[in-house]
Amino acid sequence: MVTLLYGSVAAAVAAFLIGRFCDPRSRFHLLDRPNARSLHENPTPRSGGLGIQGGVAVAWALAGAPLATIMIAAFLLAAVSLVDDARHLPVVVRFGAHLLAAGVVVATAGVPAVWWLPAVLALGWMTNLYNFMDGSDGLAGGMALFGFAAYGVAAAIGRAEDLTLVSACLAAGAAAFLAFNFHPARIFMGDVGSVPIGFVAGALGLEGWVRGVWPIWFPVMVFSPFIADASATLVRRLLRRKKVWHAHRDHYYQRMVRSGLGHRNTALIWYAVMLGCGLTALAALGFPPFGQVAVLGLWVVLFWVGAAVVDRRWSRHVSAERIGIDAE
Repeated sequence: MVTLLYGSVAAAVAAFLIGRFCDPRSRFHLLDRPNARSLHENPTPRSGGLGIQGGVAVAWALAGAPLATIMIAAFLLAAVSLVDDARHLPVVVRFGAHLLAAGVVVATAGVPAVWWLPAVLALGWMTNLYNFMDGSDGLAGGMALFGFAAYGVAAAIGRAEDLTLVSACLAAGAAAFLAFNFHPARIFMGDVGSVPIGFVAGALGLEGWVRGVWPIWFPVMVFSPFIADASATLVRRLLRRKKVWHAHRDHYYQRMVRSGLGHRNTALIWYAVMLGCGLTALAALGFPPFGQVAVLGLWVVLFWVGAAVVDRRWSRHVSAERIGIDAE
């Protein structure tokens, strides 16, 4: 009941703030103007993530500020990202802030020293990949809703009240955001939302693992739709010797939108995958080790098949475009 109360506060405050930021008269009505790499056609405010952070911050403070190190680090990253959304900070400043926040959380979370470097790099990658995946209506908000809801259920099963409460507030804030962001989106999340949300997804996953609330594979499976797409796209671009830090439209979700599925259908397909990952991850918590490995293996196969289907659809789309150009 207490978790429901604070989740309701997070959703209500987030909805109020996001509604205000949609108003062109708001000082936080920061426009994202379309460019050659965008999937949208009209200038759209990109401060929705600030509303999510505001709703979560109010509920978190009223609840007594649990998991203070993680949440304060996330709010500071939100502040850095807000400046970046408005002023475009250098890459080295942004990445440096991400790694510094990751280092602080890893150093204070009780992670064994031998795992510090891998944990910092993994947390830094999670922070950035979530930002990379925020490019289609309803996608990043949906992953936050399904991902943190799964965290909340698992934490409740493990009787980790602080993890349950924070996860529920994040899921509730994401749900409020989706009311404005599902296609056609009235507002985007922006770096101020995607960067701290990706960071908290990784940090809470790490916290739950260190405390024995869930095994390390659980947060990976819960957020595997984003992890799989972003990681596969990174590897593909590295193999093609492309600059991985440059904006692009090579992600699988971007190809789905551009090949004719559109924002709405792409989001609905991804929601089904996100829900499936969350539910099977929760179910697998009760499986023996062999069963857990089998579930992980099943999702690897499913992602591989899904990627092959998208690649084939994309190839047909590109071929059709070339035929059309030649015909002209």
